[in-house]
Amino acid sequence: MKSQSENSLPPSDLKSTVTQFALELGFDLVRIASAQEFAQDRAVTLERLKAGLMDGLPWYNEARVMRGTKPEELLPGARSIICLGLSYNFDEESSQSALPASGKVARYAWVQDYHKVMKRRMREYVDGLTQRLGAPVAARWYVDDGPMLDRAAAQRSGLGWFGKNTNILTNSHGSWVFLGQVITDLDLDPDPPLKKTCGDCVRCIDACPTGAIVAPYVIDNTRCISYLTIENRGPIPREMRPQMQDWVFGCDICQDVCPVNRKASIAGSILWSNKQRNPDPREGQQTGESSGPGQTERLDLVELLHLSEEEFRRRFRGSPILRAKRVGLQRNACVALGNRREVAAVPALTLALFHAEPLVRGHAAWALGQIGTREAREALEQGESAEHDATVLEEIAAARLDCSAGTLKIQGTGR
Repeated sequence: MKSQSENSLPPSDLKSTVTQFALELGFDLVRIASAQEFAQDRAVTLERLKAGLMDGLPWYNEARVMRGTKPEELLPGARSIICLGLSYNFDEESSQSALPASGKVARYAWVQDYHKVMKRRMREYVDGLTQRLGAPVAARWYVDDGPMLDRAAAQRSGLGWFGKNTNILTNSHGSWVFLGQVITDLDLDPDPPLKKTCGDCVRCIDACPTGAIVAPYVIDNTRCISYLTIENRGPIPREMRPQMQDWVFGCDICQDVCPVNRKASIAGSILWSNKQRNPDPREGQQTGESSGPGQTERLDLVELLHLSEEEFRRRFRGSPILRAKRVGLQRNACVALGNRREVAAVPALTLALFHAEPLVRGHAAWALGQIGTREAREALEQGESAEHDATVLEEIAAARLDCSAGTLKIQGTGR
């Protein structure tokens, strides 16, 4: 078999083969970037690390940034980066939106874990290129769990441009896209960056309830609902809980208000089969196969509080929601129930006051304080008498003060 240097295809035919094959395999977008160092993006990212804007993500450190901005270190002999996009812009929420006490899930988690879906197809892509070109192709591929600065590569390739919420916006699919990069030794003509910008639009900044977009193109990670509900393993700051609304996994607010996303094409890739998107979680139980998650557009908040560890893993098998961990998801459910003032959830929250994990007990107390009914006050009294954890006792005391203040309204009563 020929080596890359012996490949005889004209540059235009080589690039056409590379891009067309990606589309045939189900990717929605494909562009080419050079494999030069990302010097400017590296400087910006390191500055934000030092400013504490990435606090809470210990794995996202200087060493990772340095490595991820030097494609030659990731793949010796790197010449090009094939940037791929896969849309996850599915139809609006299912009938589960009618659940009386449900919590919102970010759209990207409505499907099977995209890391597995994309990486499997990217491997097929590289293997297929070797066969089509009749020469070995050296390559390394990444989604967003590798060191590569995926959005910087996407911007350089012209796949999209940076929105003020730091997401990549594409002409055809908006920001509802998963990004992948194949670093390769193929010498491909790079595509030019787009000349588009968001102009004067600041809708994403104005809409963010926690003020996480602290300036255009700058996110304070510690204030982002996505971070707070997924990566954060500790308590959610009390002053931020009311702004989190009923999001239990991630957040799409800054994407939902973006004008570019109103015209985004609906996802229709062959990579999203029915089984990969919303399979019946009972499938595969007889064979032991992983069928992926069940319906996840919205989640029953009371049901979440009752899940055992085994039930949690079975319910969300193959879903990104596993990243939040069971205790984290139950913590989030408490906050959502408190913000919704769900009176019917008081019995479930009362049980949660005696949960094995102090993190859940403390947030259950906060939720009961927001609801503030007589039953909620009685539950807090019971919890206080049985509690020994100082942090939880502090949460209960604050919740009882919330009840006593009488300033919070019970949902739907008008009082």
